[in-house]
Amino acid sequence: MEWYHYLIALLGAMVAGSINTLAGNGSVITLSILTELVGLPGNIANGTNRIGVLFNGFGGTWGFFQAGRLGLRGTRGLMVAVISGAIIGGIIAMNISDVQFMNVFKFLMVGMLIVTLVRPSRWMINEKMSAIVPEWITYIMYFILGIYGGLIQMGMGIFFLAILVLLSRYPMIEANAIKGFVVTFYTLLMVILFHFRGMIDWPIGLLMGIGQFAGGWIAAKTISKYAGLNKIAYYFLIAIIVLSIASLFRIV
Repeated sequence: MEWYHYLIALLGAMVAGSINTLAGNGSVITLSILTELVGLPGNIANGTNRIGVLFNGFGGTWGFFQAGRLGLRGTRGLMVAVISGAIIGGIIAMNISDVQFMNVFKFLMVGMLIVTLVRPSRWMINEKMSAIVPEWITYIMYFILGIYGGLIQMGMGIFFLAILVLLSRYPMIEANAIKGFVVTFYTLLMVILFHFRGMIDWPIGLLMGIGQFAGGWIAAKTISKYAGLNKIAYYFLIAIIVLSIASLFRIV
């Protein structure tokens, strides 16, 4: 790699870190860098990407904590469900290719865009409300979500955010903070698993981790300062989903 390749990787990681903290799917950027720019095989890129996700989580969580937006009361059950699923997903990821899944993933993103655009008021709540489905149903969904995150990670943040806001009824910003904290916790376990299988390129992973830490911290601190921040986060989420769909269907 030339020196400017490292610069591109660092800056791209910062952008991805900001996207992950405010919405999700920043792995579209980081995985592209790892496979297309760095030239890592898909399974090694999948493992190496977890370093950046981990650092991103540290940065975003610290930023939300400093801004007083990290409220974890009542989240123990969903944390256990997501983390348990993620361990299973991570084990599966070490033994299969994720290439075929991408054909399904792009249609999942189209469905998510539709869900996001229908009744925007559902995303604009400013305080925690009662969940709209029984708790045991949400735990099942969080468990399935965890399996997905452990397996692929790409798009995990968007799907996690949707369940937190639409079913568990957390405000957008608090949901982003919870999402970042939980993803950080289970990603630490994923890093350990992938490391012992020799599926992590540590030098490039750490470089991009620095960028994603910075991007996550800056995004969390910045968004927490503005009035109407739930609306800002909502429109940012829509923009990220639209851009992700355009990229997946090779429209741009």
